[in-house]
Amino acid sequence: MAYGKWEQLTCVEHPLVQHKLTLMRDIQTGPKEFRELLRELTLLLAYEATANLKTTPREVETPIGKTKGEIISDKDVVIVPILRAGLGMFDAVLTLLPNASVGYIGVYRDPETHRPVEYYAKMPELKDKDLFLLDPMLATGHSAIKSIAILMNQGIAEKNIYFLSLLSAPEGIDEITAAYPRIKIYTASVDERLNEKDYIVPGLGDAGDRLYRTK
Repeated sequence: MAYGKWEQLTCVEHPLVQHKLTLMRDIQTGPKEFRELLRELTLLLAYEATANLKTTPREVETPIGKTKGEIISDKDVVIVPILRAGLGMFDAVLTLLPNASVGYIGVYRDPETHRPVEYYAKMPELKDKDLFLLDPMLATGHSAIKSIAILMNQGIAEKNIYFLSLLSAPEGIDEITAAYPRIKIYTASVDERLNEKDYIVPGLGDAGDRLYRTK
């Protein structure tokens, strides 16, 4: 379902999602609980995002008799975390889709230009796959846009990319949807804005630092 002015955005407002997100925002929440909450929230976001995956019919035999059901071909799915904070999310999606392939993208923000710089990319075959791109924070949108460009250069169709984030800033959503209007975004919250340092307000701080107790 579209959210606000963005047709491509789904904001998951389930009470469980909002409860866990509130705990993650709390400055008193330590790395262990933060990692656990991130995994649980990603499971809930991925549940919503996977509603669009294709299924195929299969006949199975129960202890009582035969019936027809539907299955997802998760071998046609690729999961790509954006390093490093995205690593806290990918295991949850892989739990739901255990036969999916996994790729990795590493980007960092240049301290002078504030633009994303690629330092690593390793991908499985992407053509004709559904792909889940993972990053807890959608702030300026620059890292996501850079990552999407990398993925599309390797053969993924724009319409098959699902971007999952915990928090999203309006500025970042505007950037992504303008650059890639067929991308589908799933988030737990659209926060107020970015501050002068491009941190999400009120946000939850730096997700990578809180995951790994770094600064």
